[in-house]
Amino acid sequence: MAPRPSQRSLRGLDWFVFLVADLQTGFGPFVAVYLTTQKWTLVEIGLVLTTSGFVSLLCQVPGGALVDAARSKRLVAGVAVGLIGTSALAYAVWPIFPVVFAAAAMHAAASCVLGPAIAAISLGLVGHAAVGERFGRNARFMSLGAGLSAALMGACGYFFSARAVFFVTAILLIPALFALRQIATAEIDTVQAVEGAAGPAAKHPPASIRSLLRMRPLLIFGLCILLFHLANAAMLPLMGNILTTRLGEWATVLIAACMVGPQLIVAILSPWVGRQAQRWGRRPFLIAGLFILSVRGVLFAMLSDPLLLVAVQLLDGLTASVFFVLVPLTVADLTRGTGRFNLTQGMVGTMMGVGASLSPTLAGYIGDTFGGASAFFALASVAALGLAVVLSLMPETRPPPDQAA
Repeated sequence: MAPRPSQRSLRGLDWFVFLVADLQTGFGPFVAVYLTTQKWTLVEIGLVLTTSGFVSLLCQVPGGALVDAARSKRLVAGVAVGLIGTSALAYAVWPIFPVVFAAAAMHAAASCVLGPAIAAISLGLVGHAAVGERFGRNARFMSLGAGLSAALMGACGYFFSARAVFFVTAILLIPALFALRQIATAEIDTVQAVEGAAGPAAKHPPASIRSLLRMRPLLIFGLCILLFHLANAAMLPLMGNILTTRLGEWATVLIAACMVGPQLIVAILSPWVGRQAQRWGRRPFLIAGLFILSVRGVLFAMLSDPLLLVAVQLLDGLTASVFFVLVPLTVADLTRGTGRFNLTQGMVGTMMGVGASLSPTLAGYIGDTFGGASAFFALASVAALGLAVVLSLMPETRPPPDQAA
């Protein structure tokens, strides 16, 4: 029987995702700006940011396993949000190296738990048959939250101080926890939330990591995700570098447009992508997303007009709409009956992190050696390789309609 969550729980999840995006936005580029105002050196700032990224990579799989093992996904989400709020307060109140270093590590570790917890709550509330559209709604509210909070944080930094950004981030903890309380614990199916087996098979232990690593479709999907992020992560920074060289101070305005425009597209399209992925399958959207990414790279390489470059960057909204929804949805397909939905999300998240970490280095080396156009062609080629992998190796993972509930 399909789950019937209350409107209060569904709205609570909407607002929780929105406010979590607000919380996380404060830890973006504002960290470097704030620490610079506190007379930190570039080496110290770089060490903090590197530590955060390293902890994030290390904690993806353990974070997912923790969510799988926890009886209350809502409690795990609440604790993670509390740790993120505490980290923001530590930045604001005591910006000395040991405190900020620990706060950065705590924020990264909590984020590795929070993402899987939101996905688990979503799946536990609505069930597999409706989770595509639910993941689309999550992407919509996360995109709206990130866009609006970036404007709010920027205004706070401009009218008050860079420190105020972190006080605002910490204050957002209160409405986020209130929104989380609106989600009824009784309506979250804990077996469904980890894609565990139902009925007599429910007594079986969750699948082992070794058995997951033997799943060929999962390995192929992980490779596709790694290639996507290897191709995608450096495109906007590389394009921003080109705009700065050509336009000087106007570059910041156009880069802001490059960030806001795709967020709006994600907010508009993500629920539609989730609904259609339930009807048409996952594979067509994976193909479309990687194809659009490769086209975007080629266009960046060939165009020089700044306004056209900004227009091309809007294609990022299309690919983001696809992958925000398709990653958790495909993982849910591949882990049905294993009880390892969130751990597997952590494994795929690690692949994302590896690809995103290597992308700027790859693009920077090729750009410095052969020029910016060559770097964009190289990134487009990586996306095309991912497309070839999907076309030749990746099976459709959508379950038959009679097994989707």
